[in-house]
Amino acid sequence: MIRQPLRKKSVFIFCFIFSLFLTGNAVARIIDRVVAVVNDDVILLSDLQNAGKRYFQKIKEKTPEPSQEQALQTAGNEILDNLIDQSLVTQKAKKDKIWVSDEDFQHAYQMMVKQSGLTKDRFVEKIKNSGVTPEEYNKDLRYQILQEKLINHDIRSKVIITDNMVKDYYDQHKQGYNTIKNGYALLQMGFTWGISAESQKSAPNMFADKVDARRRAEAVRKMAEEGQDFRELAKKYSNLPSAADGGDIGILQEDDMAADMQEAITSLKPGQISKIIETPAGFQFFKLLASKDGVDPKSSYEAAKEGIRKILYQKQLKKEFDNWVKNLKEQAYIKKMYP
Repeated sequence: MIRQPLRKKSVFIFCFIFSLFLTGNAVARIIDRVVAVVNDDVILLSDLQNAGKRYFQKIKEKTPEPSQEQALQTAGNEILDNLIDQSLVTQKAKKDKIWVSDEDFQHAYQMMVKQSGLTKDRFVEKIKNSGVTPEEYNKDLRYQILQEKLINHDIRSKVIITDNMVKDYYDQHKQGYNTIKNGYALLQMGFTWGISAESQKSAPNMFADKVDARRRAEAVRKMAEEGQDFRELAKKYSNLPSAADGGDIGILQEDDMAADMQEAITSLKPGQISKIIETPAGFQFFKLLASKDGVDPKSSYEAAKEGIRKILYQKQLKKEFDNWVKNLKEQAYIKKMYP
C-alpha cells in the first residue's frame, strides 16, 4: 500500500471544514465522518449506512441482541470493502475516459424492465417495495454498466476457454450429465407444409406441399446420419419452434408421446436417429441423446459443451476480475477508519 502524506492532510482538512458546519449540540453528536480514504476520494459513514441499510435492518430483526453489535460490525466492514472496490473502479474508469451515457443507461434499464416481464410502472413499484428508491436503483445500475464497460475494456480479452478445457471439465463431471432416471432426452427436426396467412406468421419456412416437405426431411435426415451436427441442421432447416434451441425438446416420458412417436423412439439406442414419421401437418424425426437405458457419449458431450463453456468462462472472468481489483488496490492509497 502506497503511503501519501499529502492525501492524509487533505482528509484532515475535509474533516475540519465539515466540522465548521456543525453547531451547538450537533458538534457533540457529529452526525457524519470519514470511514475510508481511497486515493483522493473519501467514503463517509453516511455512505456506508445508506449502502447497507437493508442488511443492517435484517441483522437487527434476526440476530439475538447480544450478538448484534459484532454482526453489524462484520457486515459494515464487508460493505465498506465493496464501497472501496466501487471507488477504485470508478476512478479507473475516469482515468481511462470511460463513462455511462444516457443512451447506455436507457438501453440497460429497458432491458431490465423487459426481463422482469412487468410494465415500467410495475417495475418501479417492485423496486420501491424492495426498500430501494428509484434513485438508488438507477445509481447502482449506472455503476454496473460502468463496471461492465471496464471489464470489456480491460479483462475479457484475457479470458480464453479452449475445447480441451471444456472436455476436461466434462470428463470430470460427466456422471452428472449422463444420468437420466426416466424418459428420453431428444432432439427434434420437423418440416411442415401448407401456406396460409397464419402459417406464414408462425412458420414462414413451411413447404408448399407434402412432397416438398418429405423430400427435405429425407435429405436432412441423410445429412444427420452421415455425421453432420444435428443441432446445427435443426437450426438451419427445421421449421418447428424447437429449431431455435437446436431441436432440443428436453426429456419426454413415454406416456407423453403419440403412438407413432413411441414406436420410432423407444426402440432407439442413444446416439441413433429415428425414422421419419408423418404428422397431420408435416414430417418429423428425432435423435435420442439419452434414456434410462444409457447415454450416447458423443451426443451427451455435444449437448453439454456450450453450457460448460459458459460455466468455465464465468469462473475465469471472476478470477481475472478479482486479480484486476487486487492490482488496483496494491497501487492505491487506502486507509480504513471503521468502525
